[in-house]
Amino acid sequence: MYAMVEILGKQYKAEKGGLLKVDKIDAEEGKALEFDSVLLYRGDDAISVGAPYVKGAKVSAVVEGHGKDAKVIVFKYKRRKDYRRKQGHRQQYSVIRVQDVTLA
Repeated sequence: MYAMVEILGKQYKAEKGGLLKVDKIDAEEGKALEFDSVLLYRGDDAISVGAPYVKGAKVSAVVEGHGKDAKVIVFKYKRRKDYRRKQGHRQQYSVIRVQDVTLA
């Protein structure tokens, strides 16, 4: 069984025991989280599709840790104009472990 869940405006496939790498969540490690914005729930025998969310469906998770992704270089230039700009960015993320996917 799995669920498509919306976390901070992005959609993820959550399976019991799975790890999700999501945008940074302001919560300390080990804190339990619960998401009720489930877009699709697939159980053992049926599929429930929400409009926009499935009523009674929840995803429980625990924050495993935080980190920063690899650096992305943004380089702009205009030829023959002596214009160059180099900028780096490292996106922060959180790793959460899905404990349970339920439909009440």
